[in-house]
Amino acid sequence: MNAPRYGPGIEITADVTPEFAQILTSDAVAFAARLQRAFGPRRTQLLARRVARQVQFDAGQLPDFLADTRAVRDGNWTCDPVPADIQDRRVEITGPVDRKMIINALNSGAKVFMADFEDANTPRWANNIQGQLNLRDAIRRRIDYTSPEGKAYRLNAKTAVLFVRPRGWHLPEKHMLVDGEPIAGGIFDFALYVFHNAKELLARGSGPYFYLPKVESHLEARLWNDIFVMAQDDLGIPRGTIKATVLIETVLAAFEMDEILYELRHHSAGLNAGRWDYIFSCIKKFRSNRDFCLADRALVTMTTHFMKSYAELLVKTCHRRNAHAMGGMAAQIPVKNDEEANAQAFAKVKADKEREATYGHDGTWVAHPGLVPVAREAFDRLMPAPNQIATKKRDDVRVAASDLLRFEPEKPITEAGLRLNINVAIQYVGAWLAGQGAVPIFNLMEDAATAEISRSQVWQWIRSPKGVLDDGRKVTKAMVTQMIPEEIAKIRDLLGEAFGEGRYEEAARIVGDLIASDTFVEFLTLPAYERID
Repeated sequence: MNAPRYGPGIEITADVTPEFAQILTSDAVAFAARLQRAFGPRRTQLLARRVARQVQFDAGQLPDFLADTRAVRDGNWTCDPVPADIQDRRVEITGPVDRKMIINALNSGAKVFMADFEDANTPRWANNIQGQLNLRDAIRRRIDYTSPEGKAYRLNAKTAVLFVRPRGWHLPEKHMLVDGEPIAGGIFDFALYVFHNAKELLARGSGPYFYLPKVESHLEARLWNDIFVMAQDDLGIPRGTIKATVLIETVLAAFEMDEILYELRHHSAGLNAGRWDYIFSCIKKFRSNRDFCLADRALVTMTTHFMKSYAELLVKTCHRRNAHAMGGMAAQIPVKNDEEANAQAFAKVKADKEREATYGHDGTWVAHPGLVPVAREAFDRLMPAPNQIATKKRDDVRVAASDLLRFEPEKPITEAGLRLNINVAIQYVGAWLAGQGAVPIFNLMEDAATAEISRSQVWQWIRSPKGVLDDGRKVTKAMVTQMIPEEIAKIRDLLGEAFGEGRYEEAARIVGDLIASDTFVEFLTLPAYERID
């Protein structure tokens, strides 16, 4: 079978196998190209706006609630209601788009499965297109998988509702060129999924539902909304059919939650407190601020002032607008062969989910099917209704800009915490380069967000006057340079034969270069993307 022929100005530079051609049809690719031509220039302008805003922060300006959108914040508008199948979202599970994971997640007992083309997926060409094939088959209930050991996986009669997370605005899809330029990764992922599946989902009583990552402003949300409108018109489905939850995982978006909901009010399925990327965003945005410093990553929890403020403001904002306020990720995973450690992990998840339900969240995230029952029990007990939108308005919450910017704790920074950051970053990037985007490390499910925290903390500690270990030593480039091969040796010992399955030596060079460079690289996945097929 020959690869499909694409229109003028459209080029696919990777292999289009006969199976991949089922996704990369001429009509589907043309649809993606139309969206790129219509909205690619605006994406480029908004990415440039991010750079300009960073210059202001580097010069000492602090973010605040926007003066020119006060009328939106003060208005009494609400978001359109969501369909019946996503009124109750008490437990959501997330994971990459590989075939076995999709089946296990849909069967997990969670209300929602978010299939991830972003932080839990290495965006290799084969991963992306095979992921689209897997989702197509799952929607039509014809997905199955047999492991090398002969174990068969098939869908249960009752499964989770499917959401899809396309890539963030910063990531390109280098294998599809439109008029000589790479298409936006987010447009590529969204377009192929909605083109092939929107009508099928509607026929089955659901719809095309999305999670939108890394949004930094209401203008970026407006761009997504305009893409939704054009896509629905082009496909002949009613406006408002597409529903999307925006991850509030950048500190700038926390100042524009009302405005983001307003832009997407006809397509909104609420907001989510994306805690790990949020911490990364705080480090990244204030990396040059001499007053900014955070302690060891493990100490930056949801009970710290700035994180609690952001989570409670999200609940209040969403419920005022009749929208879902989703809680964040519990990164713990079941610990095999260690009952005490396993009990501790489950206790942490239980406490975290009880806190979220008490704040007023309408549901939460877990990273592993084994933790669905723990999260569900907490929300079943504390949230008997499908959601808390009408019952927990949180009018008691008062959050000023200063609350969102009260970063703490600053201490301690320990050698163990520094080494853990180096180790996790290398382990994650090594697995990512080899094609694995969600990686269990030290009994936590790590994705790109947690790797970003790790490498950005080290970068910032080196350059901050407050980047001092609890024993009095200043964190320096020389100290980190010495530690990197020591941590590589630990990883080799830890993984044994599996060390050869990853690209850890290469990852160590990438992480070392990112930390050593005085120019902060916005996302580690950008240079890493250049090294994969």
